[in-house]
This record gives sequence, C-alpha cells and structure tokens, in this order.
Amino acid sequence: MTKPMINEGDFKLQESLGKIKHVVIVLSGKGGVGKSTVSSNIAITMAQKGLQVGLMDIDITGPNIPKMFGIEDEQIMVNDNRKLMPVIVPPSMKVMSMAFLLPSKDAPVIWRGPVKMSAIRQFLEDVEWGDLDYLVIDMPPGTGDEAISIMQLIPKADGVVIVTTPQDVSLLDSRKSITFAAESQIPIIGIVENMSGFVCPHCGEVTDIFKSGGGLETATEFDIQFLGRVPIEPAIVLSGDSGMPVVISHPDSASAKAFEEITDKVLRTVG
Repeated sequence: MTKPMINEGDFKLQESLGKIKHVVIVLSGKGGVGKSTVSSNIAITMAQKGLQVGLMDIDITGPNIPKMFGIEDEQIMVNDNRKLMPVIVPPSMKVMSMAFLLPSKDAPVIWRGPVKMSAIRQFLEDVEWGDLDYLVIDMPPGTGDEAISIMQLIPKADGVVIVTTPQDVSLLDSRKSITFAAESQIPIIGIVENMSGFVCPHCGEVTDIFKSGGGLETATEFDIQFLGRVPIEPAIVLSGDSGMPVVISHPDSASAKAFEEITDKVLRTVG
C-alpha cells in the first residue's frame, strides 16, 4: 500500500510541535470573559511548578498576552533555521504572540479570512518551541474560521478549557463551545467560571454582580468537569495592566488560589 504523502507544510508543523508533550487549548464562546487572563495565569502557574511551558497567543485581532506579562515591547529573534524564537518569561515560560509581529501596538489587523488562515498556519509552523511539557494556546474568541483552522491543525491537543462568566448570555455561548470541541473530537478538560462574584478589598464580602454558579450548572448538565470559580478582585485587574499575573503579584488573593486549584485539576486530568 502506498503511504500517504506529507506536504511540506504538514512536515514543518509536525517539526514545530514535535517536542511538545501536552497541548491545552483555552477557548471561549465570546470575547470579554477573561480567556487571556485564565490562559496566562494557568501557564505561569505551571511554570512555577517547575514545568517547561509555552504560551501561544493566537488571537489575531486582539492579542493581549504580551501586555499581561509586560513584554509588549520585546523584539522577536530568528534563529539559524529561520524559526521565530519565543520571548522568555521567568522562571521557565516561553511566550509567542501575534502582537510581536505587528508593526505597532496600536496597529489594527484588517485581514480577510484567507489571509488570517494563512497567517495562523505559518505562525504555528515557524515557532521554535523546543522541548516543552505543556503548550497553552490562547484561542481567538468564538467558533469561527480561525478557531476551526487551529483545531484542525493541532490534532494532538490533549484537551480544551472553556472559559465562561455566570451571565446567561456567556453560558449560552459556552454551550456552543462545548459542542464545537466535541465536533472537533478534542476532549474537554473542564469549565472555568470567571468573574464569579466581586470580593470587597476592605471586608472580603463576596457580591454576585454577574450571578454565580452557572458554570457549575453547565458542567453538570453536560457531564463535564468543573475546574473552579475565579472571583473579581481589584488585584486581578491591576496585575493584568501592570504586566504581572495575579498568581505572582498577589499569590495570597482569592483569585490566585483559584487559579492554583484550576491548574492542579488541569495537570491531573491531562497527566
């Protein structure tokens, strides 16, 4: 029987991702639910545990990960093999973002679908990740062409983390993400309910501004693991703007502890 031919693009993709043990995709059905906040805090928590971690920000029109680590002004280097070298974030995390490839921080990406698809594939092929225990991928919001392309290009992904808020409109979109992941035949690791109650910085009382518990209800309904709730705290907002994730800047905060528990569940599930 004749072996199927592997084109150059597939070979380059396999080569780029070949030394990565586990791939975790962070997905949301809509924008504005804190997907990048969840991605960045999970990834850096993994790195703090001594794992070799990569964080790929593949949201073409809204790449926010560099801002969250204070590395938005970093220049990308190219090695002798003409591969893009990720930016190193202590202690052992590698970060690559579409933001590094834009002419300026304020430059909008005005690309049609086919151009985006080509850019995504090249982006995946041309990054030199090296040996990684985990690659965390911060996806574009929604379940459109970009998300479909990424899911198809990374069939070895170990699973998907779905981020939602307690609001009904977000939970509706999270259900679509669950169906999307199932149709893509990628396992669902679990659901994170972000912005789950406001923690008063003075008295510690929790107020459910956007309600609470919807993420757990959705997880129960679909028989999916509930990874945890992340509250709203001033610390998490300030940390994102200052370039230092909350698990580093405020490790004793409720949100940091939530991310620690969520990351532990992800690691136990993926293995």
